[in-house]
Amino acid sequence: MKENESDAVLYRQHRDFDERVEVGQACMLKLALEMPAVVDAMDDAVASSYNAIPERLYLVGKDGRIAYKGGVGPMFFDPPEWEQAIRAYLSDQ
Repeated sequence: MKENESDAVLYRQHRDFDERVEVGQACMLKLALEMPAVVDAMDDAVASSYNAIPERLYLVGKDGRIAYKGGVGPMFFDPPEWEQAIRAYLSDQ
């Protein structure tokens, strides 16, 4: 929690979907992430289905199957590894 305080990334628990989107946008800007992101509904159904809490990088193939599952983020995100998986997947198509 001290890192969050020093980095000024403390947010209260989201009360509704709009607040959740606002925090997501702030995190994208703060981390300078250029990849697309989605925001789960308030019931966290997608996060629960993908075991993605707090978040993960995935590559979902055209067949709907998981082609890549990254580490728990954001600290264990490996965007270069994810990009390599995407390139490998696309070259096999």
